[in-house]
Amino acid sequence: MKTLIASLLSLAAIVASVESFLFDHPEWNDLRVTWGLNPLTKFTKQPRTVDDAKDQGFTLVGSSTCDGSGVYNGFAYAKNDDYSATLLYDINGYIAGIQLGITKQAAKDSGYPSEKLQPPFNLVHDRYVITAYFVDPSKICTDGRSKQSFDVEGTGTNLWLQNGTTPTEAVRVPKHQSDLATTKWTEGKCFVTMGKHYWYNVQPDMECESFFPVFLLYNGGELNGFGWALFADLNSDKFEHPAVSVIGSFMKKIPKCTSSIKTRLSTMHIYLTSTPLLNMC
Repeated sequence: MKTLIASLLSLAAIVASVESFLFDHPEWNDLRVTWGLNPLTKFTKQPRTVDDAKDQGFTLVGSSTCDGSGVYNGFAYAKNDDYSATLLYDINGYIAGIQLGITKQAAKDSGYPSEKLQPPFNLVHDRYVITAYFVDPSKICTDGRSKQSFDVEGTGTNLWLQNGTTPTEAVRVPKHQSDLATTKWTEGKCFVTMGKHYWYNVQPDMECESFFPVFLLYNGGELNGFGWALFADLNSDKFEHPAVSVIGSFMKKIPKCTSSIKTRLSTMHIYLTSTPLLNMC
């Protein structure tokens, strides 16, 4: 396995070098989800236009209007009723964001999310959703993006995390790692093929029910990914399921409350570039 991964890393490096020489790519030139030991079955590419999404079997799973019933902005699409990686498209059909959805039944069975995490989780129809945007939320249902702007900008321009009941309460995340010093984002650890992790306001004596379920990923000092981290064992092949015992591989400050967690965790790494295997922090 180690030999296979090393070979794939070398191949990815060669491809990246050729692409950078021949083509001028946007900074965020892709959208992939799920880390895994086998790069051939993980790091799954996601459709960045609504037409491609439909061709790949994604269907509309949210409101038929762009305003998401007032709770989020964008048209929500998922595949096979799996809401763990629900994609949001703007009024012109270009990628605008991503949601993690948990059905009411799954929330009842797992006891997640807690009331202290509502928001960032909001109840919409039959599920709780947490939302991240790749473009200014205020533009998604008004102007949207043109093909020209999509070709230039790629997946997006910045990362916004919605931490309220409406899109107006979305907060923009610093793109430069150096700008995190004045925020509550706390430094975690580097993990190759992921990046340098940052967690929001993590403290040893905090309650796990209040743990903010988002982490940021920086490589070369720049934001090029993020992800979800849930203290619950949820069902989807898009989730990674690390044991609680490995949290120390990603966090420097570990909440003491995690020692009482008896289930696997559910995490998902979300990559904004085409070469996640080259993420060396």
